[in-house]
Amino acid sequence: MSWFDFDWVDAFTDRAFGGNGCAVVHGGAVLPEDVCIAYVRETSLVECTFTGPSDIADTRVRYFLASREIPFAGHPTIATVAAMRARGLVSGDTLALETGAGIVEIRLDGDEIEMTQVAPVFGAMIPADLVSEGIGLDPDAIVSPPQMVSTGLPFCITVLRDHEALRAARLNIDALRRMAASQGYSGTDMMEPFLVTLQGATDQGDTFSRLLMAPPSPPEDPFTGSATGAMAAYLWRHGLMQKDSFVAEQGHDMGRPGRATVTRVGPVDAMTGVKVAGKGFVLMRGQVDLPTEGA
Repeated sequence: MSWFDFDWVDAFTDRAFGGNGCAVVHGGAVLPEDVCIAYVRETSLVECTFTGPSDIADTRVRYFLASREIPFAGHPTIATVAAMRARGLVSGDTLALETGAGIVEIRLDGDEIEMTQVAPVFGAMIPADLVSEGIGLDPDAIVSPPQMVSTGLPFCITVLRDHEALRAARLNIDALRRMAASQGYSGTDMMEPFLVTLQGATDQGDTFSRLLMAPPSPPEDPFTGSATGAMAAYLWRHGLMQKDSFVAEQGHDMGRPGRATVTRVGPVDAMTGVKVAGKGFVLMRGQVDLPTEGA
């Protein structure tokens, strides 16, 4: 067992109990996978990060759900940088993170943390009837063809007609498994559909989104930074967003409002990245005693 410093950060918000929480375990990248997963479950958070030294960037970051390690995640990236900055571990206004999805460049502008997610990869189109079954809605609630898109982590981007449909969505786990199997995934080893409407939760927003999650994760993610980047790329690619930069909102109906500014890098037909920017609020910090040889 060894003691590790940690910070609990609310990401994509500037206040306590907003946005999406993430525990950042400093120096924890050396820990075994099962220990990291057990730690996420202990916190009851959606994701946690574990940092360490890198030979190719300023810091290495590992990302974990309550079920597995994933290559990248958005709100944990904001949380990790906010935690490092609060501890005086960041010098200057730029930072490079080594992730499973490649190098993620960070720019700091006052309290704002901007990450440049990797160039979007547009994958398979998913039949709308499969997706609608998976989220408990009629197919006509989906107004654009669902598609797998990744800016580091793949999501099935699903555009819904309005807030009423967004709020009515309910995850059907069996249907989700069938949808995953149709794409060659096993079980629920596939990120759930990311649901978006083209109207903000507030007057300041341009989009309002939800991510319903399967067990053992919590039922819903308050703010999903990686999916927000993929969603933005989808909207630009399909001509549904005319602005080069817009405000994405999520979590308001959960009482955890989150907001990000999303900016396209490169032309619509040849995007080289997506910038997603937000703030982070360090809610608590301390130490955790974790086994270094398996849970």
